[in-house]
Amino acid sequence: MTDRPNILWICTDQQRFDTLGCYGNTFVKTPNIDRLAEEGVLFENTYSQSPVCTPSRASFLTGRYPRTTRTRQNGQDIPEDERLISRLLADGGYTCGLSGKLHLSACHPSVAPDHERRIDDGYAAFHWSHHPVPLMKRGATGNNWATNEYDLWLRERGKGVTSTPVEEGSHVTYGMPEEDHQTTWCAQKAITFIEAHEELDRPWMFSVNIFDPHHPFDPPEEYLKPYLDRLDEIELPNYEDGELETKTLLQKLDHAGAYGGRAGFDYDKMTEREHKLVRAAYWAMCDLIDSQVGRMLEALDRTGQRDDTIVIFMSDHGEMLGDHGIYLKGPYFYEEAVHVPLIISGPGFQKGKRVKGLAELIDLAPTLLEAAGLPIYEGMQGQSILPQLTTDAESDKQDVYCEYYNAMPWHPADVNPQATMVFDGRYKISLYHTDGEVELYDLETDPKERTNIWHDTGNDALKVKLLQRVCDRMAWTVDPLPVRRAEF
Repeated sequence: MTDRPNILWICTDQQRFDTLGCYGNTFVKTPNIDRLAEEGVLFENTYSQSPVCTPSRASFLTGRYPRTTRTRQNGQDIPEDERLISRLLADGGYTCGLSGKLHLSACHPSVAPDHERRIDDGYAAFHWSHHPVPLMKRGATGNNWATNEYDLWLRERGKGVTSTPVEEGSHVTYGMPEEDHQTTWCAQKAITFIEAHEELDRPWMFSVNIFDPHHPFDPPEEYLKPYLDRLDEIELPNYEDGELETKTLLQKLDHAGAYGGRAGFDYDKMTEREHKLVRAAYWAMCDLIDSQVGRMLEALDRTGQRDDTIVIFMSDHGEMLGDHGIYLKGPYFYEEAVHVPLIISGPGFQKGKRVKGLAELIDLAPTLLEAAGLPIYEGMQGQSILPQLTTDAESDKQDVYCEYYNAMPWHPADVNPQATMVFDGRYKISLYHTDGEVELYDLETDPKERTNIWHDTGNDALKVKLLQRVCDRMAWTVDPLPVRRAEF
C-alpha cells in the first residue's frame, strides 16, 4: 500500500464513444467496463484533440495541444524537449511501465529500423508492440518486426499471426484467438506488473496501449460469431444519398476509399451486408477489450491494490465506421471521429457519477499530477478535472478544440488538409484553412450531423460568434513556455 495512488491507464486505439453498454450500445457485451463506470465517473462528452493517433497521443501525454507539442502528424517525431506525464510521475517517485504502442515517433521501418524512437519518457518497463502484425509480413522493408514484443511472445510459444477471411472479398477476417491476441498480451504485461508491485510501497503507473479496435477488422472467431446471427438487426451507417453535396472535398475523396482511396472501403461498392459485417467485427473487438479489462481489474482486486489505484479507460480518437459515407479516420471532426469514451475510478472518487459537461483528453495529465500530489507542469494547457472526480462539481468548460494539420500523408499534395474545430456543446464549427471550406452543425437539432448549415442565411451573428471562438482558441494555444518574466 502506498500513500499516493497507483495509476492503471488503459488506452485503446480508434474506439469511438458509442461502443460500450454504459454509453448506450445495446449490442456490445462490455460488463467489466460498465462496472468500472458504476464504480467511478463516466464523462459523457469527452473529445480528443486530433482524429489521428500521434497528434492525439502527444497531446494527452503532455497536457499540451498538438500544435504546441509540434507533433501534428503520424510519422512525425515528438521533440526531445517535450515532457511526458510518465516522465513527470517518474521524477515524482513513480515506477512507470507500458505495453503496446506509444506512437509518439515514426514507426515505419524505413525510418525506425528497430522500434520507434523514444525521448526521455520515464518508462522503466517498456513492452513495445506498435502493431500486432509484424511489419515485414505486411510487405514493408526493414527489420523492426524483430523487436515487436508481441511477435516475440508468439514465437516463444511456437505461434505466429494468422487471419482467415470471414467471406470472400470481405474487409473482415477472423483474427487470433483470445489466448493469443495482442489485446490479451497487452493485458498480461499489465497483470504481471501489477502482481510484481503487490508487496511494494512505491507508487506505480502502467500504460496499457491496446491496438484494437483499430483496423484491420479481425476479432477472434469466438467473439464475432455471435454477431453473425444478428446482422439483420444491425443498422446501416449514418449516411444518406446527397449528404456529401454540402461537405468538404476531403470527405468526397475518402467516400471513394479511405485515406484518399489508398486503404479500400469504397463506400458505394460495399454491400449492405458488408457494412453491417464491419460494424459487427468492430464491436466484437470492443468485447474482447472488455474481457481483458476484466482480467486487469481482477488482478488489482486479487493483489489488494484496487482501492489504491486510479483506473482510466479511454481511447485516443474514434472511427468513422461508414458513418457519413466514410471509413477509418481523416481530416474531419464528426462525433464518430473525435468523441471518445472516458471513465475514471479511484480512491476518494465519486461512484456512479456521469459528467454531462465537456472534457478534453488534454485534461488528463494535469489531473493525474494533482491526484498524485505533484506540481502541475507549467507547460501544460489542460485543466485538471479532479473536482469532477472527487465532488459533485460539473464541468464548466466552454468548448473543446481539435486540430488536423496535414496529419496523414494520404491525400494529394495539392489538397494539403489543414483544419481546426471548436465545439461548444451545441454548435460545432470546422474551418478548412487550405481552401476556405467551413462546416457548421447544430447538434441539438441535427445530432447526426447530416446538414451543414454554414451556407444557410439568417445566422450571421452565430457565425461571427463561432469564428471568434476559433480565433480565441488558436490564440490561447500559444505555448505557455517559457514562463513570462516576473519583472521587466
